[in-house]
Amino acid sequence: MRYRVFATDFDGTIATDGILDAPTIAALQRFRSAGVICCLVTGRELGDFANVDAVLALFDYVVAENGAVLYMPGTNELRVVAPEPPADFLAELTMRGVPIRVGKVIVATVEPHENTVLEVVKQSALELQVIFNKGAVMVLPAGVNKATGLQTILDMCGLPFADVVGAGDGENDQVFLDHCGLSVAVANAVPGIKERAMLVTEANAGAGVVELIDSLLADELPSLPKGGN
Repeated sequence: MRYRVFATDFDGTIATDGILDAPTIAALQRFRSAGVICCLVTGRELGDFANVDAVLALFDYVVAENGAVLYMPGTNELRVVAPEPPADFLAELTMRGVPIRVGKVIVATVEPHENTVLEVVKQSALELQVIFNKGAVMVLPAGVNKATGLQTILDMCGLPFADVVGAGDGENDQVFLDHCGLSVAVANAVPGIKERAMLVTEANAGAGVVELIDSLLADELPSLPKGGN
């Protein structure tokens, strides 16, 4: 098999309502047993997962907080690759009534608070970016995203993006999918992701990922329908 790395989003891609089902877990284990390096690439904070240790143990590497935090489950090594959010920025959002969650780097809220967030970012004169994903609103340092986080992991492994098959479903996945040797959208992905993906699965979320993994292991990718590219 030509692809040496599998990089996947979590919510809406391998998980539904935050839950990984047994067939998806088994498929990930089959992939790793075949020698494929499995990377979770998510906007979530590390502590957000139910049964966090069991979920993260399915992966060789984890890119969390949309690229700002890297975690190696095998060694329990944690790397924060971007600065924490400024206290005055957080205070201004709170004063304006924006409900926020703060990770090691990421600041997260939900629509319809994006306009207030954008105003505060502009007024703060800080190099921050606002990222949208299916109703979620994330603030990160400029230049930090899923692609930059995954690139760091690939550099550690000495592998190029061409060796990566990536799977996703939401707007914030496009930035890393565009770099992958094979980009795959699950059937429930937003239209823009499906239009630009090289392949689109027939099934939704976890079932679509099982379909993808089994097709890769059996070298039967042509059986999958193509996306827009």
